[in-house]
Amino acid sequence: MKTFNFKTQQTLDQPISEVFEFFSDAHNLAMITPPWIRFEVLTPAPIQMSPGTLIDYRLRLHGIPIRWQSEITEWNPPHAFADEQRRGPYRYWRHTHTFDETENGVVIGDSVEYAIWGGGLVNKFLVRPDIEKIFAYRTMQLDEIFR
Repeated sequence: MKTFNFKTQQTLDQPISEVFEFFSDAHNLAMITPPWIRFEVLTPAPIQMSPGTLIDYRLRLHGIPIRWQSEITEWNPPHAFADEQRRGPYRYWRHTHTFDETENGVVIGDSVEYAIWGGGLVNKFLVRPDIEKIFAYRTMQLDEIFR
């Protein structure tokens, strides 16, 4: 199975405790996901985050309704956590979130390793552009929320 990687980072001028607290609430994910995805967290709040926590979502990709389930596989507050798709549109999806406090603020790192059906051309023309748009929107929203 061929995997692809996507990495991005941004710096927020906020304490690491506040930034990590925001990311600790899975329901905040809807605030930083583009509206065209129609993203909804189905798991009732509050969600106690720890390794093994399962979170269910509903969304739309290119108009197609999708159910997604992720599992928290690593939980290291306030420095990192990882989630992996257990059910959803990807053959494989692992998203590692890191939080590093620096003199300029908190550097949020996102590293996504994923595999898809259809290979390189589907990734290049369909999947990768969507991932880039989703994370660009997320960056913009986080800048607004934490300014």
